[in-house]
Amino acid sequence: MITKKNIQTFLITCDVALIIILSLIFHLVKPIESSKVVYIPKGSVTYIISYLQTNNFEVIKQIDKYMLYFIGKPQYGWIDIGQEHLSRGDFLYKLSHSKAAMQALTLIPGETTKIFFKEVSQQFGLDYTKLYNTFYKISPFKEGLLIPETYNIPMGISERHLIYYLVNNSLRVHKENSMKIFGEYNQKRWFRYITIASIIQKESANAEEMPIVSSVIYNRLKKHMKLQMDGALNYGLYSHTRITSKRIKKDKTKYNTYKFFGLPDAPVCNVSKEAIVAAIFPKKSKYLYFVKNKKGVHSFSKTYSEHRKNISKLRK
Repeated sequence: MITKKNIQTFLITCDVALIIILSLIFHLVKPIESSKVVYIPKGSVTYIISYLQTNNFEVIKQIDKYMLYFIGKPQYGWIDIGQEHLSRGDFLYKLSHSKAAMQALTLIPGETTKIFFKEVSQQFGLDYTKLYNTFYKISPFKEGLLIPETYNIPMGISERHLIYYLVNNSLRVHKENSMKIFGEYNQKRWFRYITIASIIQKESANAEEMPIVSSVIYNRLKKHMKLQMDGALNYGLYSHTRITSKRIKKDKTKYNTYKFFGLPDAPVCNVSKEAIVAAIFPKKSKYLYFVKNKKGVHSFSKTYSEHRKNISKLRK
């Protein structure tokens, strides 16, 4: 039976529903600021919304997570939003339905961060100064931090987002590698090994030589001998510069292991896993010297006189 009370209840219900619908429409058409490319981690919708909030996106956890359940769960990885100014509804929709155009970015072992950023700026049309300044600001180490590998990077990414991605990914990998080897992560101790690994990386002709070169470094340090290794001077923008006697005389940095005892204050370059393992587990030897021979690999020696003979063979 239709009564006046039933009609009133129905009308109130309709008013409430209309208010909710209008509120949702207003919520979805409200403008939102975004970067053109957004990184979305793997995880639940709640975790993704929390991640976006942490990274200063104007999403509302209590509402937008339910909107995403309706629109579709966000993809993970790099998402091509395409705009910096759009409605909240468009932003949520693109999280679920858009993909980013990717391009491969390779960091080779032994390359310095400055040279790498020069290549990145050219490949992606990014500003070198912004790349390096952002890296300098957030990275705990100015060299040796980045993990050499091939990254799939979205076209249109900003300097800030790229650096944050590279730094956070590299810190995670360093921690994982340390945990596997030592069962703990002591950042200062770990990056001392990275410094040794960086010299090994620059000096070795191949991966097989790395544990032997490592033994030379440790043997010379133990005997309080200067390392006197050219590779340590291939830092920064000098990555591919031939080391001359003139350069050795002029360079006054701690990278100059001909002038200063001990290790440089920081790694020389970004290093491979093989170089890190060699730095932690050097081969047992009494070698103190090595020189590159005509075969393109190194001849190792225990005494200076033997080392001089190897140099003479090379000259002949």
